[in-house]
Amino acid sequence: MILDKLQNLERYAALNPLFKDVARYIQENDLNAMSTGRHNILGDELYVNIQSAAAKTREQAKLESHKLMIDIQVPLSAGEEHGWRSLAECTPAPYNEDDDISFHEDHPATYFSAEPGDMVIFFPEDGHAPAISANGLRKAIFKVKA
Repeated sequence: MILDKLQNLERYAALNPLFKDVARYIQENDLNAMSTGRHNILGDELYVNIQSAAAKTREQAKLESHKLMIDIQVPLSAGEEHGWRSLAECTPAPYNEDDDISFHEDHPATYFSAEPGDMVIFFPEDGHAPAISANGLRKAIFKVKA
């Protein structure tokens, strides 16, 4: 898991060659002006979901994990809190292959906040409980082939 300023995304390009494509896409597009839904960048290898996430408490947020994709989550309209736990510490959970997601019954080991202008990168080894906020928020989630 990485928490940093969005402007520093290119520094992480050595971790995945598609990160440079995400950085370029962000420079060339206004994420705040994009419509809700999926926007393809490089087909199933790289795309962005623009979401309006409802208000959610820590208790309502479920830990999730992905096997095939890396998430780069970018809050747009407001800050959000995330829960995190190493997937190695999570109880195995059923995997939905179509949606590349597992939901875990475990609780996060820690919580942290991200504000507009920040990014959070979750790798397949990261259990994460996103979009914890008092009033909901609009966010971008880049899905990057791991």
